[in-house]
Amino acid sequence: MLRNIKGLTGQPIQATDGELGKVCEFYFGDRTWRIRYLVVETGNWLSGRKVLISPHWIKKVVWETSEIFVDLSREAVSKSPEFDPAQPVSEDYESALYDHYGRPKLEDETKP
Repeated sequence: MLRNIKGLTGQPIQATDGELGKVCEFYFGDRTWRIRYLVVETGNWLSGRKVLISPHWIKKVVWETSEIFVDLSREAVSKSPEFDPAQPVSEDYESALYDHYGRPKLEDETKP
């Protein structure tokens, strides 16, 4: 089913134990143009910090209410590596992020 990505911008992200924040941006892979990360603005509970959430941690999307549910806790997100939106996402940062959350089974990013 075809969906418009604009419909997810500004929508809430739900952790296993409450709301994480709202989707504010997306990072795409430069070779495949697949979504690599959702940028989530955490709001007041984490002082407005922005965090990256991989699509691999999405449990489900409820299109009727535009909610995205992830298989992460608020505590895990609060202790995630600091993300600087002004800097590119480096391999070292990605490695630290996956070390923190655990490594999901990833598709080969070199395939179209």
